[in-house]
Amino acid sequence: MSTIRIDANVPHLSTETGDAAERAEELSFDGVWTAETDHDAFLPHPIIADRTERIQQGTRIALAFTRSPMALAYTAWDLAQYSNGRFVLGLGTQVKGHNERRFSVDWESPGPRLREVVESLRHIFDVFRGEAELDYEGDHYSFSLMTETFDPGPIDYPDVPIYIAGVNEYNIRLAGELCDGLAMHPFNTPAYASDVIAPTVAEGADRADRSLEDVALSASPFVVTGATEDEMDRSREEVRRRIAFYGSTRTYHDVLEHHGWGSIGEELHDLSRDQRWEEMADRVTDEMVATFAIEAPPEDLLDRARDAYGGIADRLVLPLDQGEAFMNE
Repeated sequence: MSTIRIDANVPHLSTETGDAAERAEELSFDGVWTAETDHDAFLPHPIIADRTERIQQGTRIALAFTRSPMALAYTAWDLAQYSNGRFVLGLGTQVKGHNERRFSVDWESPGPRLREVVESLRHIFDVFRGEAELDYEGDHYSFSLMTETFDPGPIDYPDVPIYIAGVNEYNIRLAGELCDGLAMHPFNTPAYASDVIAPTVAEGADRADRSLEDVALSASPFVVTGATEDEMDRSREEVRRRIAFYGSTRTYHDVLEHHGWGSIGEELHDLSRDQRWEEMADRVTDEMVATFAIEAPPEDLLDRARDAYGGIADRLVLPLDQGEAFMNE
């Protein structure tokens, strides 16, 4: 596997966005990502493109089902051209509750529906290139009307990489079959990535006569770091709380079960159901924190991360605010 690329997350659209992206490029990060939690994932990217020259930029992740694939295609097409081909379209499904109750979007067959999002995007990009007539028909999406007024036409950078986030086997396999990359969830371990995720991606790639080398595996591990012992302790406890939060959701229990911690996952689930939030972190042992997280002082963080994910991941997301220490080593 080639040398791991090191990426960073940058803030949502704000006065800090451009400075953060520029700083990441100065420190020789390979890419910057924006998330879609409490802000839009796409809006920062023109600023990122304006303030940088070489660094790759993308969404990790934007929500797939809250926008039509046609709307996603227009946005990605524009950002690909504006960034001189540096934009990566990263998509994810989110979970049922947020789709239905936060966005009022139907939740039906999310895996096959995500497949259609990727398939229709590829088809729409072909239409924009002038290589096809718009004619996509699926179970969840259909597209058949494109007139000259609404066709943006070819651009200089038409090969927009598509990454998807995947937790369940279907989506992980789908990344191998159809996508350019898989954005692995932070609730992950090097062992689970090596033993479960990579073989599943490879299985999907084999179905499409591709190989694992055709799919970038992007890891975004929990990080425990700090310049002093007190800072390390605070960072460790924050990671412990995040492990407890994700571990309370049965969607993520496969990772716990892989390490023999399935019963702890059930305890966390029961505690969350009873809203006993303060007790949950106590169930997460030091061994669990050490297994899930990359733990090192800032100057050693990059080496420790490469040791953990070398031979597994192609990209690693590490904290930009510690980049001065580890990217200049």
